[in-house]
Parts: sequence; structure tokens; C-alpha cells
Amino acid sequence: MFSRSPRIALSLLLASAFCLTLGVVSIPRARAANWLEKNFWLSGPNYSRDMPGCDYAPALDEIIADFHSKEARFWNSELEIVGIENIRETAYLPWAAQSIPRRFCRGTVLINDGRRHALYYSIASGTGMIGMGWGVNFCVVGLDRNWAYNPACRAAKP
Repeated sequence: MFSRSPRIALSLLLASAFCLTLGVVSIPRARAANWLEKNFWLSGPNYSRDMPGCDYAPALDEIIADFHSKEARFWNSELEIVGIENIRETAYLPWAAQSIPRRFCRGTVLINDGRRHALYYSIASGTGMIGMGWGVNFCVVGLDRNWAYNPACRAAKP
């Protein structure tokens, strides 16, 4: 029985050395991006600047859905936007030339409690889900309960 012990120990040592060598060899090395990685789908700040208008229906639908979701989930409220009117643009590309293209808009929302509130929102290029599509940020004056855009939705304006 003792004559097999050195063989087992040697085979365990060799197996351990093999696993260690394999692990070291398979560690990915940090390297610079090659030509293909630098030039394929990595366009940088070259935006087309083609932006939808303030009355872009998917953006308005997203505002309505997100407002209802926020009110129901976080504030235990049954408030919903039932209409958006008086939509107009307040600014387009208000910052430097290389910044993300945005269109800032203003409107009036009718809430299901019968009140009207000012709505400020922006539509930005490439800021949607996983950086694809149009992203929308909005604030309803008087219903910014967590003060994310406080005071009076000032941070939602250009």
C-alpha cells in the first residue's frame, strides 16, 4: 500500500502543475483594440442630428406610461396623464456642437383628477434602452415628488 503512495503524490503534483499552467495560459491579456474593433460600430460623436419632433408619438406614450408607473409604484397614487396639449419646442441642440443631440419641449398635461400641469421633457439621440433609440426625460410641475428636477422642474429645461 505504501508503494503506491509516491505514485499518487506524483500524479497529483503533475495534475496540479498542468492545471496551473493551463490557467495561466488561458488568462486574457490586456491589449489595444485592433483596426476592426476601432472602426466597427464605434462611430463616436458623429450623430446624424436627425431628431423627431416634440409631438413624436412614441415619446409621448412613454411619458404617459412612465408617469403612471411612477405614481402607482412609488407614491401609491392613481394619478394618470389623460392628455397632452399645447406641445411646443423650447430648444434644439442648446449646447456645444459635439454634445448629444437633444430637443427640449414643453406642454400641458391633463391629469385624471381634472387639473392641468406644465410638462417639460427632452428627447435625446442614443439615450434609450441600451443606448439605442430615443431617450425621453420628463418632469410634471407640481408632481415631481422626489424632487429629481426641483425647483419647479428647472433641471428638465435647457
